[in-house]
Amino acid sequence: MQQVGADAFASAIAVDPKRLPGLIAAPRRRSFLNIGRVWVLHRKRVLQGMVLLGCCAVGGGLYQVREEIGTQAGNLYVLGERQLAHSPFAIARISISGMSLTDEKTIVSALAIRPETSMFNFDADAARQAIEALPAVSEATVRKVYPSHVYVSVTERVPVARWRLNGVTYLIDSTGAKISENGGDYPSLPLVVGDAAGDDAMVMLMAMNQYPALKQGLVALSRIADRRWDMIYQSGLRIQLPESGVAQALAQLMTLQDKFQLLQRDIVVVDLRVPGIVAVEPSQAAAQQLAAAAKARLDNLKNSEKKNPGADADYAAPAGD
Repeated sequence: MQQVGADAFASAIAVDPKRLPGLIAAPRRRSFLNIGRVWVLHRKRVLQGMVLLGCCAVGGGLYQVREEIGTQAGNLYVLGERQLAHSPFAIARISISGMSLTDEKTIVSALAIRPETSMFNFDADAARQAIEALPAVSEATVRKVYPSHVYVSVTERVPVARWRLNGVTYLIDSTGAKISENGGDYPSLPLVVGDAAGDDAMVMLMAMNQYPALKQGLVALSRIADRRWDMIYQSGLRIQLPESGVAQALAQLMTLQDKFQLLQRDIVVVDLRVPGIVAVEPSQAAAQQLAAAAKARLDNLKNSEKKNPGADADYAAPAGD
């Protein structure tokens, strides 16, 4: 507390406490001073908050018009593609080489060239993959030569046989894969018939190549129950091969052909399914001839016995001793 001097005390005036004035409020400008203080102390965070609010506002606005922006961007992109498609960089020439089994229109369709396609937006790798997906194509090359030329070179599968399945004849390669439907353009290729015949055709064809004489007049190789093969000839003759040991059966058949011209005989079936046994079935006409010949021999024998009844007895007597 501060002490009051005698002079000051002598001049003091007595005042009723109730008459003392009330407390005066501080000026309101102190709040402005607080805002300034916040700006000075936290300027960085305030700026970050303002930037965030601005980004949110811009993002919200763009979200509201996103469909319109996407539509306009798409229109501009299509317009640009069309302009390029009518420029000197438009695809003006397509050269295709190497195909014989695949139709040219099929290859062009696989390229997927549209009116807005130009050299810049043409996907050569995608076109190559689409062409290689065609059944007859083994490999393909697609090159862009600017300003407007596309080169396509294909390597096709090699057909080795025809496969008739469910009334449709296909060309197949050495793996048995279908190449295309055969319209009769390859009549010299061997014909295989039956379910799963294409899968095992190459093994049988390689075995047949060892005996070219057996392929003369051969119409088809028929797969039986996916276990064995029958050889069918133009004359109607059917050679039944075994399930295993096909090479040995073909060698045996070749020997019979060399010795007896078996393939030219009037027979309809040669059964080689049992090793060491050759069974043949004559045609109906041949069977009648054989029956008539056998009957004639029997009649001659009976007539001979009647004319010389003791001949057999004299011959049989030594056997009884």
